[in-house]
Amino acid sequence: MMQAKLRDLLITNILAIVLGLVASGLMLLFLGKNPVNAYSVLITSVVRDGYTFADIFVKATPLMFTALAFAFTYKANLYNIGAQGQFYIGAVIAAAGSLLLQNILPGWLVLIITLLLTIVGGGLWGAFIGFVKARYNSNEFLVSMMSTYVALAIMNYLLRTFLIEGKAEYPQTDALAASVWLPRIIPGTRLHIGFVLAVLACVGVWVLLYKTPLGYRIRAVGYNAGAAEMSGINAKKLYMLAFFISGALAGVAGFTEVNGVQHMLVQGFNPDLGAAGIGIAILANGNPIGIIFAAILFGALKVGGTIMGQMSGIPSSIIELMQGFVMVFVILSYFVRTWLENNREKRKLQKAVAK
Repeated sequence: MMQAKLRDLLITNILAIVLGLVASGLMLLFLGKNPVNAYSVLITSVVRDGYTFADIFVKATPLMFTALAFAFTYKANLYNIGAQGQFYIGAVIAAAGSLLLQNILPGWLVLIITLLLTIVGGGLWGAFIGFVKARYNSNEFLVSMMSTYVALAIMNYLLRTFLIEGKAEYPQTDALAASVWLPRIIPGTRLHIGFVLAVLACVGVWVLLYKTPLGYRIRAVGYNAGAAEMSGINAKKLYMLAFFISGALAGVAGFTEVNGVQHMLVQGFNPDLGAAGIGIAILANGNPIGIIFAAILFGALKVGGTIMGQMSGIPSSIIELMQGFVMVFVILSYFVRTWLENNREKRKLQKAVAK
């Protein structure tokens, strides 16, 4: 049974990626571009030098966190569509905390405090969604989605008022001091220690979900909340806890981007992290370890796609379209896997009845 599920997962995911690239290739043909040449540039460009190759993991870092944010609540049969908003809350807290403390405390201590603040801030933003789900049985899909717009409005307001840079000309903060930047792993690249943090988070979430009593209760609620309640599990508390952990993960993505890459907070940056995280989580079938590799794949598409556009004269919109096609087919692959699994179970029941 597990072998069949794994086979379906591998086949549908590989097929989804191939179909996404084929659909993108057809769009390139309509533009008069050779898709074979374009894709060869994409593949060779990501390994042409150490800086570009390291950028794959830089791009993958926040994607791991937002994918984990969706996958964690999904295990409880909940849908956190608001990882983008939780990411923005984490980014605001990271920027504000760093700017406030960078001239007061040592850099390493500022990083630790800021990380903890983003965990709490993102977690509380997510826990609110769990609260209204538990208290009023609200649709968490809609509440989490709409909370993103609230978070975006808060960030935009702060960037035009309290957090605006010194000259008050642009909706962004002042640059962070180098002392509060996340340390680089490889000199001469942008790869920072946030990547290690993201990998550890994936491993930690896997251990939490599959090796602890809490993870068992979360998955039990996901399988059947009513049966879990009858066995003594408080599903409502788990709703809030699952969304707190989910929001905290997405909030840390904001910390790694502000302190690791941007070194400031800029209005409207990385607007598609939440959506990409959903696709990555589905590609990995919600498995935290699988999310590591799926995020790296999407990071390669982002880095290689950008260079492909620059070297092949392809409009930037086509690069985004290529990523979108891959995302659509990855999401469709989830429904294909569900259909295959349901058919397998149906045939199994029919054989049992026939005996």
